[in-house]
Amino acid sequence: LVQADQQQAQWRAQRSAAAAAPQVGKLGQALSWWRGLALAGSLATVVAVSVGLWTHHGLQQSTQQQLSALRTELQTTQAALQAAPQIQYVAVLADGKADASMLVTFDPRHNQLVLQRVSGFREAESKSLQLWALPPQGAPRSLGVVGEGRVAQLAVQETDVKAVPTLAISLEPKGGVPSATGPTGPVLFTGALIRRDL
Repeated sequence: LVQADQQQAQWRAQRSAAAAAPQVGKLGQALSWWRGLALAGSLATVVAVSVGLWTHHGLQQSTQQQLSALRTELQTTQAALQAAPQIQYVAVLADGKADASMLVTFDPRHNQLVLQRVSGFREAESKSLQLWALPPQGAPRSLGVVGEGRVAQLAVQETDVKAVPTLAISLEPKGGVPSATGPTGPVLFTGALIRRDL
């Protein structure tokens, strides 16, 4: 009888173990599934952070490129403004009939007189036009020989024109004459030099 009871207890234990085995297997499967899900979630987080950083880096690069382009444009504009003439003095030189023949402007930023022919006057090949400053007192001072083109540029300082009320152009031998001699040929054009208040 004792032996029968032991066999029955043993048989029950085996049945319990057999019944529990699938439960342990199911629990293991569930744990594996949750581990896989956690791993997938972690991987998705890493991908999302990487994409976010890449996008942020891309936006940062785009913003930096735009700022660089704006800086370049600003520098170009500043350079253009610096290069643009700042007209401070103006004179219209006319002949004896009051017909305008030469427009004269002075840019103190570049220390440059610009002369533009506005009439059809052309000097002979053996002659030159020479520009003179006519101060209130003293002898005329040469500001340079005017080139044959439609526009001529002469390098002068502002002190050369600052206190000069009148400019004149004379017809001289080719290459002009020394300033000390003053005009030797006829004075063709004269005009008041006016200071513009900028």
